[in-house]
Order: sequence, then C-alpha cells, then structure tokens
Amino acid sequence: MTGNTDVVVIGGGYAGVLAANRLMQRDDVTVTLINPRPTFVDRIRLHQLVGGTHDAVVDYRDILAGGIWLVVDTVTRIDAAERRVMLATGGTIGYDYLIYAVGSGSADPSVPGAAEFAYQIASLEEAQRLRAVLDAAPAREAVTVIGAGPAGIETAAELAEAGRAVTLLCGGVLGPYLHPRGRRSVAKQLARLGVTVLDGPDATVTAVTRDTVQLADGRELPSAVTIWTAGFGVPDLAARSGLSTDAVGRLLTDETLTSVDDARIVAAGDSAAPSDLPYRMSCQAAVQLGPHAADTVLSRIAGKQPAPLHVALSAQCISVGRRAGIYQFAHRDDTAMMLYIGGRPGAKVKEFVCSGLVKMLAKEACKPGSLNWPAWIRDDKRQQLLQARRGEALATR
Repeated sequence: MTGNTDVVVIGGGYAGVLAANRLMQRDDVTVTLINPRPTFVDRIRLHQLVGGTHDAVVDYRDILAGGIWLVVDTVTRIDAAERRVMLATGGTIGYDYLIYAVGSGSADPSVPGAAEFAYQIASLEEAQRLRAVLDAAPAREAVTVIGAGPAGIETAAELAEAGRAVTLLCGGVLGPYLHPRGRRSVAKQLARLGVTVLDGPDATVTAVTRDTVQLADGRELPSAVTIWTAGFGVPDLAARSGLSTDAVGRLLTDETLTSVDDARIVAAGDSAAPSDLPYRMSCQAAVQLGPHAADTVLSRIAGKQPAPLHVALSAQCISVGRRAGIYQFAHRDDTAMMLYIGGRPGAKVKEFVCSGLVKMLAKEACKPGSLNWPAWIRDDKRQQLLQARRGEALATR
C-alpha cells in the first residue's frame, strides 16, 4: 500500500493496547484506539479492587505510545463493506484495517435468581459496585462466592483475608485447571484463611435469592452477599455486525487472526477464535495474540503474507490472598503438570507477573516491536489438530 494507513483498534485491554503500540513501528500508520473507559483496567487485579488492596486501573498515558488517538466511546456496529465503525455517541470512524480486541466479560448466569441477586466482577464497574456493597455490609455477614476458577479462588481468599466469613461453591472441583498437587496446595491456603470450600456435584447452585443460595442436594445457605464468578462471555458486536463467530460469539479467524469474512479485519485476545480452536481466555493468551494481530496488519500493509500463530499457554497463576498463591506450570498444550510454586513464593511470583504485565505494555509503548516471544513457543498438539482437520476436509471432498 502507498500513503497513510488508518488502523482502528476496538478495545483497550491487554491485547488491544499491545496491538496499538506495536503498530506504531511505521510512521505511515495512524492508530485509533476506541475504548469505553478513559483509563486502562488491569483486569487481573479486579479481585483486589473488591478486597480493597488495589484500584486496578492504569493511566493510558503510561502505557500507550505517543501518537495513538484514544477515543473514549463504544462501538455499536462494524460496517465492513464501508470500512467504518459506528459509535454510541453517534459518530463514525473509518479504517483501512480493523483490530477486533473487545475482550470478554461476565457470562449471563442461567441459574434462577442469579442475575437479580448475585454480583459479578468481570468488569471495572461490576467490581466497583460489589466493593460498595461489601463496604456497606456488616463484616460478620456471610459471603458466598460461586465458581472455583481463578476469579472465584482469588475473590474468596481476598475477602477472607479481610475478615469476611466466606463460602466458596465449586460445583465440581476446586481449580479445575490445576494439577491435583497444586489443588491441594490451594485448598490448604484457603483453609488457613478460613474459607469454607464446598465441592462436588452436590454443591452445584440451583437458585439464588436475596439472602440465600440453594444447592443441588437441597441445602439452603444463608448469604448476605452472593458473588458470581462462573464463566465468561464475549460482546456480541461481531455477530451484530454480520461477521462469522463461534458458538460463544468470538470472531472466527484463520491462523493469522484474520477474519474468515474480511481480510481487513483481524482479531486478538479473548474475542478471537482462530480456526474455531480458541485459546483459553486469559491475559497470557492476550499478550501473545495482541502483538500477532498487529504483525498481521503490518505484513498486509507491507504486501507480505502474514505468518501463522505460534502461541503457547504454559502456566496459570492464582493469588490466594496477599501472602500466598500458586504458579501452576503447564505443558505447551495448556494442560497442568505436577510442578508448581505455592505458598508465599507463589504469591511473589504472581505479583511479579501482575506488575510485569503493565511494564510490558509500557515497554512496547516506548519501543514498538520490542516484544518478541521465543520461536519455540508453540503448541504442537494444536498443529496436529489443525492438520487432522485439513485431512478430514480433503477426505470429504
């Protein structure tokens, strides 16, 4: 291409910020980042906001490269034919390329009463609302956390450490991702904090009321504040815009993160479904997909063929209060291994990761293109699955 190229990035989370910063390697590219908030949400710290130990926000001036135009607004529709996006305030912004990085949020709970009486924490506004509710609730009142993934474990531990009486309902196993050894470590730390953990199918929630939680085995637990952390959903912007999505609503792409519908649209982060084999929704995936999305756009601008993904998720880290945590090592296909770092060392590693993420964003802002993952980072099992799919497709022709 010749002349200036306009690139719009929708979403200012981990993936969107890294993509926007990386695009600034070229002087002939104008980057517009559209985000509904004027500040960056450090989402992996939202449980700390709820517990009162962190505000979970960062000034965009500290992590965005100079020259990026930040538009505080919400995109209501993508007009791929006209290459423009419509904004909630009524305006439109045109683009030559679009990076779709809208992220994820709370899933709509299907359990009766959960939407009305349970509080969610996947967004800044949800976490702030819950914090206000907890501040108004007497410390002795029972708090129930539903969902035993990282968000549930971290929220339960944070509140228990602050002196709350917390029950964590798993509906299955504690920390489903964790290796049994790592799971025992987390269970021990939760017990030390006084968290009551109820796991197994009998602990599945069947209904939520204003002051109780009902379980599959018929038990009814008193709960002054009920917190729902089970599952994530994605915005329906792609579907509303007539773009192809997976069953969850993530934008369907090829292995370069390019939309299957339009070569001018590239996806990144939790809202991307490359080859209909999406990665686990996580900041670990986002910080790899964001730069790759930018590289795909830069390759197309330069008239080159974009490279396929080389991504691996090699760990999961969870804080268990401020003085304990776990860094669960994993194979490159995102399955947990026996090795983990727990207790106080695990907390230090988790904090190192959290603070390091913001530093990573700031470094890419100062030196666009400086973030490069090692060539060995790739999930070989994913490649095998993709090859098997291609073989099946050829066999049916």
